[in-house]
Amino acid sequence: MPNNPLNLPQLIPELYCTNIKESLNFYIRTLSFSIAYQREEDGFAMLERQGSFLMLDEIVENSKRSWVSGPLEKPFGRGINFSIETTEIDALYENLLYLNIPIFLPIENKWYRANDIELGSRQFIVLDLDGYMLRFTQELGQRPHASN
Repeated sequence: MPNNPLNLPQLIPELYCTNIKESLNFYIRTLSFSIAYQREEDGFAMLERQGSFLMLDEIVENSKRSWVSGPLEKPFGRGINFSIETTEIDALYENLLYLNIPIFLPIENKWYRANDIELGSRQFIVLDLDGYMLRFTQELGQRPHASN
C-alpha cells in the first residue's frame, strides 16, 4: 500500500490556471471549496469540497519544468467535464445565479442507465475562469430501467 499521509483519493485532476489568485477566489468564495494545502511560491493549491479534490497550478511562462503537452488556448479542458458530487446542489446553483455567474447547463434532473437500473442526478454545469467544465451533481436515487 502506497504512503498516503493525507488520505487523498487515488485520482485527483490538476488544472492549469492563468491566475492562481483569481482562480482560488472563484473556487473558494464562489464554489465553497477549501484549501487542503498550498505552495504559494509555486502557484499551486490542493482544493477540497465535500470529499472532491482538485489541484490548481498556475501557468509559468518559460518554466524549465512544464507538463504542457501542446498549446494552451481558452477554454482549457475541452473534451472533459469534472463531475463533483454535492449535497447542496440547489443552494450552490442559487448562489451562482445571485452572483451572476454564467451557467453553461441549467439545473436539471437526469436519469442515466447503468445496466438494468437508472441512476438519478440533479445537475448543472458551470465553467471556471479558464473554461474548465465543472458539473455539480446531487444523487436522486435509482429506479428500474424501463425496457424498450
